[in-house]
Amino acid sequence: MRTLGNVLWFILGGAIMGLCWWFFALIAFISIIGIPWGRACFVMGKFSFLPFGREAISRKELTLNEDIGTSGFGFVGNVIWFLFAGIWLAIGHLLHAIACFVTIIGIPFGIQHLKLAGISLSPIGKTIVYKEVAQAARMKNASTIVSQMRGNA
Repeated sequence: MRTLGNVLWFILGGAIMGLCWWFFALIAFISIIGIPWGRACFVMGKFSFLPFGREAISRKELTLNEDIGTSGFGFVGNVIWFLFAGIWLAIGHLLHAIACFVTIIGIPFGIQHLKLAGISLSPIGKTIVYKEVAQAARMKNASTIVSQMRGNA
C-alpha cells in the first residue's frame, strides 16, 4: 500500500513540491552560511518525493540528545528559514492540498500535503525515519521518562 501511495503521490504533486524543496536547497548552498538550510531542504525534498510510510521527527526526540539543530540555534535557523523560504513552500503545499481535497480519492494526499506544509515552516532539527522507528523511539522515550519519574518519587 505504501508503494502505491508513493507512486500516486509522486504523480499528483509530490514531484513538483520535491523539486521546489531542492530548488530552495540549491539557493541555500550558494552561500556558505546557507548550508544547514540546504541540507535540511534536501532531506525534506526527498521526504516530499516519497512520504508514505515515513515520518518527520525531531532529532532530539529520536536520540534524546540535543544538537545544534535542536538547540536555540535551530530555533533561530527556523525563524530565518520561515521568513525566506518556509512560507513559500507552505503555500505551495497548501495549494496542492486544496487541489487534492477536491476529489475523494485525493483526500489522503491532501492530508499529507498539509503535514508537509507544517514541516516546511520549521524543518531545522528534524529528520525522516520510518513510522515504526518513530513510534519505537517515542515508546522508548516514554518508558525512560516514566522510569525517571518513579525513581525520583
